[in-house]
Amino acid sequence: MRPAILLYIAVMALTTYLVRMIPFTVFRKKIKSRFAKSFFYYIPYAVLSAMTFPAIFYSTGSILSATVGVAVAMLLAFFHQSLIVVSVAASLAALFVSFL
Repeated sequence: MRPAILLYIAVMALTTYLVRMIPFTVFRKKIKSRFAKSFFYYIPYAVLSAMTFPAIFYSTGSILSATVGVAVAMLLAFFHQSLIVVSVAASLAALFVSFL
């Protein structure tokens, strides 16, 4: 194994440890601010959206089929369909449009 790979693994381990340890050391008291609570509540959703949305539009190779898939998914999610129904319908819609 090359020494560079060991260095990469060590840096990734340190980064992962710091990301998990810093909140415990910085926030020792209970957070009372409504703004801070709401900010920390929505962070996971914002990060997940920022990582997922670009991947959705470049996953099919066609912006049109990806847009149709997203539109179908959002429409079905708006009407409270289950996750499996939303994902299968969006995938089939994108597949159908890509065949046209």
